Amino acid sequence: MLYEDVEDADDITAEELQRRYERAVAERVETAGLDRAAAAADVDPERLDALIAGEAVDLTVEEAAAVLALDDAFPDAETILLEVRDQLMLGMSSAVLDVDALSRAVEGLNAREIQQKIEGRQPMTLAEYARVNHHVAVENPY
Repeated sequence: MLYEDVEDADDITAEELQRRYERAVAERVETAGLDRAAAAADVDPERLDALIAGEAVDLTVEEAAAVLALDDAFPDAETILLEVRDQLMLGMSSAVLDVDALSRAVEGLNAREIQQKIEGRQPMTLAEYARVNHHVAVENPY
């Protein structure tokens, strides 16, 4: 889910994409159980409970991957993270985008932060990921 192509990027906003990601995580929390999901993601159960209730929660991509990995249909969390990073880098390559171009387009993140977040050296929130991934998808000619 997190690393699938955004085929309708021209028709949705980054915020809508973020809500899709959050809904997918919330559904997995409901299916797996709040305590199990909180333990897997190493987050306070109250944060996941708020997510289920539709409240804004700053989950990281790492936390989301840990929850999604509880579903047998998904790979383990580390594989999800690798796929997310690969998908972003491949999308950037085919759209001929570098981190400087992304930083000009994605408000609130500078080129260095984007680079570190894509490489996994800094945590990336789902909101940040949605903004970056959305822009890459919009700019991607394929």
